[in-house]
Amino acid sequence: MKPVACILSCLFAVCGLAADPPKLPVLIIDGQNNHDWKSTTPVLKDALEKSGRFTVEVTTTPSDRATPEQWAAWRPEFGKYKAVVSNYNGVLWPMQVKIAFDDYVAGGGGFVCIHAANNAFPDWPQYNAMIGLGGWGGRDEKSGPYVYLRDGALVRDTAPGPGGNHGAQFEFTVDLFGEGATHPITRGLPASWKHCRDELYDMLRGPAENMKVLATATSQVTQRPEPMIMVLDYGKGRVFHTPMGHADYSMKCVGFYTVVQRGTEWAATGDVTLPVPAEFPTAEAVLPVP
Repeated sequence: MKPVACILSCLFAVCGLAADPPKLPVLIIDGQNNHDWKSTTPVLKDALEKSGRFTVEVTTTPSDRATPEQWAAWRPEFGKYKAVVSNYNGVLWPMQVKIAFDDYVAGGGGFVCIHAANNAFPDWPQYNAMIGLGGWGGRDEKSGPYVYLRDGALVRDTAPGPGGNHGAQFEFTVDLFGEGATHPITRGLPASWKHCRDELYDMLRGPAENMKVLATATSQVTQRPEPMIMVLDYGKGRVFHTPMGHADYSMKCVGFYTVVQRGTEWAATGDVTLPVPAEFPTAEAVLPVP
């Protein structure tokens, strides 16, 4: 390197003007879901790539009618990625994949659980510990408590009953709660903003350990604030969980894009560098993605 070029290179590095950090590799899992994963996975991929912070790959599982040989060929290399995003709700993964995924998250990998991914695997204890709360699939009081807000405080309700419910889709307001004002994912977001038409999950239940609720939304069924943005520690790993995101139209708003981008970065690194957009939904109006 010529002397002048060498000096300039050193100056750029000292001044913090070096090249941007490498993008974070992320893996999305789909292939089975009681929702239309073929339309929502491309939106999730777009949300992450549009941030400029991630490179995204997708792995699609065999179908629920696949042969054992087809399942034996599906072996995601979780260790290649800084975070794994689940858009999956279907048959249980092979034991080898389950063990690899548990090792990945517990060992420090990031995990992002989107909407119906919290319906998955009701009988897999490690997965339920990762997501904190889930619904359907036979979940009941044996799965853990209901978690919701009452009089501004988080309640762990051990009453018997099924886990998982929602009313008709509607636009609802998301409200920061607890550490939501200061946590890296939600820091800088307004105290309340309007989310686009979606299913508002309520009556979720699970172990809910090592879990923080950062935002809630009030269910039209239970008439109480239900968790909408959660973060969890699992071993050395970090988990970001949002029950929002029923359909492609439920994802195509600036609020959802922002939360998923920042939540995935946090799961991957433990910090958030992505800024809050200058234009963001208000408490009165949804802001569609341009």
